[in-house]
Amino acid sequence: MKNATLRQLKVFETVARHLSFSRAAEELHLTQPAVSTQIKKLEDHAGLPLFEQLGKKIYLTPGGAELLHYCRDIIQLFQEAEDAMTHFKGITGGKLNVAVISAGDYFFPRLLVEFARSHQGVTLNLSVHNREGLLNQLANNLTDIAIMVRPPLDVDTHVEAFAPHPYVIVAPPDHHLVTQKNIPLQTLIREPFVVREKGSDTWNSMEEGFGGQLSNLNIAMEIRSTETIKQAVIAGMGLAFLSAHTISLELQAGSLAVLDVEGFPVMLNWYVVHRKNKRLPPVAQAFKNFLLEEGPTQIERIVRYNPRPGRQLSNLPVKRAKKRQGQ
Repeated sequence: MKNATLRQLKVFETVARHLSFSRAAEELHLTQPAVSTQIKKLEDHAGLPLFEQLGKKIYLTPGGAELLHYCRDIIQLFQEAEDAMTHFKGITGGKLNVAVISAGDYFFPRLLVEFARSHQGVTLNLSVHNREGLLNQLANNLTDIAIMVRPPLDVDTHVEAFAPHPYVIVAPPDHHLVTQKNIPLQTLIREPFVVREKGSDTWNSMEEGFGGQLSNLNIAMEIRSTETIKQAVIAGMGLAFLSAHTISLELQAGSLAVLDVEGFPVMLNWYVVHRKNKRLPPVAQAFKNFLLEEGPTQIERIVRYNPRPGRQLSNLPVKRAKKRQGQ
């Protein structure tokens, strides 16, 4: 193992985490043959196979599972060493690692650009994930800061709201409900809906927004992509419950319309999250301060959507909310 490289260990950890060469290649921005080559070299150094294939699935061998523990410790030590050196560099020349929930990728790159304009020399590293992927980034210390809608319940995370996050009901512009005002929620129950998958942030927010009536909703189709849901609504396949921050271009183009529904928009929050005991590099702390101070104004300018007052729901876990109130 003495000739193994950090690159090989990182590739191995990624394949082991996904149990998929193709998904690892996608995350690492490599070709699948390049990933396979790195794994083969590491297996040669180890002197034994690290993965085995049964049918179409791959699994860690006992030796691979044992190596994974040491691999993650080594990667974390290298990250801590890099963080320590970054502290000496200060903000200029630092590397900012940010992971964001998929709804944020519609505006978040422009937030990063605004931050970088006033912090020359900063290197930006942005990754976009679903909720499960984002929690994995935090759990495995793969990001400095996570931007999400629903903070985790883990006690070792520090959570702060930095901007409102409205959810609305969207329809094609020629839908018969577009011209109506104060549409009762009960009226929507009869309409077909195109929805995100159960367990996603959007689904959980919709569950709160519809209260006990969600079980009666006429779900025409379940789709794992917000972009595909928007296209389905435009095509007339149904209505959708979506983040207002994901539809600004369609509203400007007139291809989608926001329905005037009683109690909407549902107002949640964007949160900045990091491990409680993590020593944030200066550039990450500076970006966190930027979000807390300028986030709402910048997001409003980017998405150009000013909702009328709706229902404010707390997407902060009840357990955490009570703790914060007592501080």
